[in-house]
Amino acid sequence: MEITKNKEKELYLTHLFNAPVEMVFQAWTDPQQLTQWYAPDGCSIIYKALNLTENGSFHSCIQDPVHGDCWVKGQYLEVKAPEKLVFSMTLSNEAGDTLAATEAGKPGDWPLEILTTVLFTAVGQQTKLSIHQTVPEASAKENGAYQSWIKMLDKLSALLTA
Repeated sequence: MEITKNKEKELYLTHLFNAPVEMVFQAWTDPQQLTQWYAPDGCSIIYKALNLTENGSFHSCIQDPVHGDCWVKGQYLEVKAPEKLVFSMTLSNEAGDTLAATEAGKPGDWPLEILTTVLFTAVGQQTKLSIHQTVPEASAKENGAYQSWIKMLDKLSALLTA
């Protein structure tokens, strides 16, 4: 067995929702619901483009009054209702041009492309959500991406139980 000591731990989160799996999946795939929760507290999200189908793409901006706009583009690689979403994310500008991490205000070790896998698992009438991103966990915690996920999942939880 080979042990790789240099491989950084990637970002992995879980959250339990008091809502059925179909409802949670819909909140991730309905554009109107996404705009209500897919941005940290005090921020908002706009979609310049959103085609939430397998091989569909998106171009969005999280508008942060403190840190400025963060444009991202990506592609939905897998959309399997109500179990799984897989999508890529690349930092960009408003025109959709790919930006290097440092050009977008991220640390130099931030990956050019991040793969995000979201799994939805029924646990009785609840849903266990698992998120895996191909970004170093330490870097995500340092620049606020990890904390943003926690805040957004809390917003989604409140939306689903309202």
